[in-house]
Amino acid sequence: MNEVFRLFGAFVAPAIFISATSLLILSINVRLMGIVSRLRHFVHARHDAARANRLQEAEAFARQISSIEKRASIVRRSFLLALISLALTIASCLLLGLGLYLADAAFAAAIALVLALICLLLATLYYIREVTAALSSVREEARDLGFMDLGLQAHPEAAHRDTL
Repeated sequence: MNEVFRLFGAFVAPAIFISATSLLILSINVRLMGIVSRLRHFVHARHDAARANRLQEAEAFARQISSIEKRASIVRRSFLLALISLALTIASCLLLGLGLYLADAAFAAAIALVLALICLLLATLYYIREVTAALSSVREEARDLGFMDLGLQAHPEAAHRDTL
């Protein structure tokens, strides 16, 4: 019975990391889906503008697409590192359980957990980088007068409000 308590005790620490990592993955996934949705919208808008021979508009969308693709790449790295961290944490739980019977498995579990934490740290740093880039992306849009003019063309009621 004592070994059962030791087994569950060995699972507790990595299990906490599983929960924390899962919440981070959920947050990153929501952000990635938002970026992908916006990217798809801009790609379609650029295509429509190019077909209608509105070259300045297509160029403005192309600049935004480039910026969003860079952000999506950062988020994707964060997402993949968080998933690797989750997989390593689960592996460390299993190895810790096996480590009650095999000393080498306990050592492998410690290595897996350290690698999981390093991946989690890197995922968090990439996520921080993306969050700070998100604000700069909005600033770029504000500085891009061609892109801002597109917003008024797409929403004439906004242009009307501005003249009131």
